[in-house]
Amino acid sequence: MDKLLIRGGRQLNGDVTISGAKNAALPELCAALLTNEPVTFSNVPRLHDVITILELLRNMGAAAERSTADGDVVTVDAGKITSPEAPYDLVKTMRASILVLGPLLARFGEARVSLPGGCQIGSRPVDQHIKGLQAMGAQITVEHGYILAKAKRLKGASITTDMVTVTGTENLLMAATLADGETVLENAAQEPEIPDLAEMLIAMGAKIEGHGTSKIRIQGVERLHGVSHRIVPDRIEAGTFLCAVAATGGDVVLRGARADHLDAVIAKLREAGVTIESGADWIRVKNQTRPRAVSFRTSEYPAFPTDMQAQFMALNCIAEGSAHVTETIFENRMMHVSELVRLGAKIDVEGLTAMMTGVERLSGATVMATDLRASASLVIAGLVADGETVVDRIYHLDRGYDRIEAKLRRLGADIERIG
Repeated sequence: MDKLLIRGGRQLNGDVTISGAKNAALPELCAALLTNEPVTFSNVPRLHDVITILELLRNMGAAAERSTADGDVVTVDAGKITSPEAPYDLVKTMRASILVLGPLLARFGEARVSLPGGCQIGSRPVDQHIKGLQAMGAQITVEHGYILAKAKRLKGASITTDMVTVTGTENLLMAATLADGETVLENAAQEPEIPDLAEMLIAMGAKIEGHGTSKIRIQGVERLHGVSHRIVPDRIEAGTFLCAVAATGGDVVLRGARADHLDAVIAKLREAGVTIESGADWIRVKNQTRPRAVSFRTSEYPAFPTDMQAQFMALNCIAEGSAHVTETIFENRMMHVSELVRLGAKIDVEGLTAMMTGVERLSGATVMATDLRASASLVIAGLVADGETVVDRIYHLDRGYDRIEAKLRRLGADIERIG
């Protein structure tokens, strides 16, 4: 099992290119199921989750190939789907597999999808997906760990989810594009990946308004066609590099990054004393002093993202002063705390709030990643710790970061993958 060996204490300097967003690539690859024509994607990140989705599409009968000439280009042709099913063996490692449910049901009138797995950071019920599709006329049962769904043709409906759900919004949005009549999604998620998906669907012939707001209106059409689509940059990867440079010190330009997708994170970094500059497709981060500890509370976009909580906590570990961090999205998203404490961090947790007092130095040790973003926090902590840090179970990291150790090494980090 691969691990990362990090020898801390080096500043980061130079340029790094931000990859396409995992959380945009996964639903958009699933959206290719909505048409019988080829869909070509560019800026596709090299991630284990992307590999899993492509395997899932192939298992259904789709052709899904990554270009050998340019590794960030993928073409999906779902013209000959033979089995509208997502089996447990492929779904168990990734909760985003549920995103095939809406497209399969909308185009083929049936779907058999295993209940999903993924990171163990809290319950992520799929009941909002099911209730929404039922409101659109689908007949759905859950048997033996599978969602069984049927609908001759989905009907437009007014749907208000009980909570803000990103994958729920995406699933219902995709399903509604081929429904009969108008669908209105209230309490919709507003993360940047959703407007990116909507713009792709519009280019395929869908009629969508209000994407990027809490109310999305979709007028169903008879069919969608193929398209070429460039995946939006990964704001969480960009935020991770911002926190890494803020912690280690240095001067780095993030190429292909969208500052307007990171307003809450950038505001907190500036509060910590970090210098941030940006343009249309780049962000520059500079820091030469010890950062200040900053308190924050996670919430739905555009507030501070839960997917940046662990990385910012790693920054707070070595910051000057004390701060508290409250997690409001996932109940088990503090599992990285015990590993940060192994490196010398001072953190106490009460419920869903962590109280932190920064220390001047961390000390290298062997730590274990518990989920995707926890992995990133341990890498950041290792970059500033004295001596050697070994991060175990980095298969979590490979689910959401495109060759992160190679990118960090080009910036001057002493980091390598070991067996």
